[in-house]
Amino acid sequence: MLLGAVLTAVSPGFFSQENLLDLLLANVPVLIIALGMTLVILVGEIDISVGSSFALCGIVAGGAAKLGCPVIVAAAVAMGAGLTIGVLNGALLAYARIPSIVVTLATMAALRDGLRWATEGTWMQDLPPSFQWMGLTQSSYPYASGAAGGVLLAALAWMLGHAAAGRSIYAVGSNAEAARLAGFNVPSVKLAAFAGLGALTGAAAFLNAVRFNQIPSNAGIGLEMRVIASVVVGGAAISGGRGTVLGTALGVALLGAIGPALTFVGVSAYWERAIQGVIILAAVGIDAIGARRLRLSAAPVGTRLAPGASAS
Repeated sequence: MLLGAVLTAVSPGFFSQENLLDLLLANVPVLIIALGMTLVILVGEIDISVGSSFALCGIVAGGAAKLGCPVIVAAAVAMGAGLTIGVLNGALLAYARIPSIVVTLATMAALRDGLRWATEGTWMQDLPPSFQWMGLTQSSYPYASGAAGGVLLAALAWMLGHAAAGRSIYAVGSNAEAARLAGFNVPSVKLAAFAGLGALTGAAAFLNAVRFNQIPSNAGIGLEMRVIASVVVGGAAISGGRGTVLGTALGVALLGAIGPALTFVGVSAYWERAIQGVIILAAVGIDAIGARRLRLSAAPVGTRLAPGASAS
């Protein structure tokens, strides 16, 4: 709200229809991946391979279109590729007990280097005209893309708030051992979270690919940090068990608006990363302080320590 008020006073042109549509187009793919990342972070895990998955799924979607597949089939193929990657990550985490940071770091490197080898660094070109904008007009596509993001946001918000699957995600993220004792299948819940993130990454890659007449093989570099940052800034606890997709959407909107806002007020865009970093540190710091106060308030009175005191 503060950023909006400043922009309204300093540069009302930021809220022009053209600029808002550009922001929508650029940030809908980020939002869709961030929704999936919210599920993964809620179960207490992390996935840093989404940037590489995003690049691969975009190339796969373009390849399907060049083979003559209808747009809807190309979208399904991209989501299938993302789902496969997500299931692989989730299975290695849940059943092989490899930490998620290690699994997804390896996946990130393998996918990025494999894609660079397969494409020789070249961009995919000569895409069929029916693929661009999903066969819609350039003016109508932003609304269709935004509607897709809104539907996914509403569906996941309902699922987390009202469905048994949502309760299992919060339970596993809050305390995996307690969730297991309560009858939840912890490995299956974590696998499902990674599978959901993978499918949503494929959907986001498809929606991004149809915006252009060529698809870069190096897309998604740095995307994982922006997605994770959006989830954390949106109020999710990085340790799991607490967060909402609505908060994630606000985090995407805030971080996505910083760069264009700097341009409109005449500040160098090089400050974007620095400002994002400050916002992330503030969000993590506030969350850590809140979690500590919660632990202290929940502890038995006789076991609480005064600030600076140490147990003997």
